[in-house]
Amino acid sequence: MNFLSLLKRNLIYKFKIKKNIDEDIFEDDVSLDFLFEYYKTDKANKFKNIVGKGHGYSAFYEKHFEEFRSQKINLLEIGSYSGASAAAFIKYFKNIKIYCLDINLTRFQFKSKHIFTYGIDVNNKKSISNFLKKINFDTSIGKFDIIIDDGSHILSDQLKSLNNFFKHLKIGGCYVIEEYRFPEYYKHLKDTEECSINDLFEDIIYKGKANNKFIEISTIKSLVENSSNVFKYKGNHKDSDILFIKKNN
Repeated sequence: MNFLSLLKRNLIYKFKIKKNIDEDIFEDDVSLDFLFEYYKTDKANKFKNIVGKGHGYSAFYEKHFEEFRSQKINLLEIGSYSGASAAAFIKYFKNIKIYCLDINLTRFQFKSKHIFTYGIDVNNKKSISNFLKKINFDTSIGKFDIIIDDGSHILSDQLKSLNNFFKHLKIGGCYVIEEYRFPEYYKHLKDTEECSINDLFEDIIYKGKANNKFIEISTIKSLVENSSNVFKYKGNHKDSDILFIKKNN
């Protein structure tokens, strides 16, 4: 995307009226699925008042995120769309800052003192570098506790994001890829002949090696070192696939 188009979208977002979720109060033990449904994200089991029509990722997220719930954490979300999932995570975790990246912030509906939005193209390494400098990443954050890729679902984007951001995940953290098999189901999302995310991790888990032009050798090595900590789940629909990588090395 060219600079002027991105600037226009960011200006529209800046002046857009957004809902202040800091005024929303919930019980301390509120479930993530309730929050997903409340803020209307398709991660919930129930989406837009239709039972069983969401992806149904709530149980998987709670399984892997429970240990972080009372910790002070920094979460990076790639592809925030309306901000609904970010709003839910703000209310689920007790002490969190969420950094939301999206190429089109005009759809973002929420605001909070815990949400920080950036309208950037995550395929642009210079934009990523500028973002990290802007948030004073090296000295103030160091590493993210959780990174969630819910971006375009285009195969090359998934692979590039994994390469660009996995190194910024701390030891003990979680990297999540939602709808990681979309490029296998929808041809328009398979924009490269490189292997799918699923095949990449099959090679990493069962062969202890992989080769991909979008992923640096250092990232492949790190993924191999964490091959025993890869978890794949199927949600409510045939295309509802989510992958978690726990970084223990």
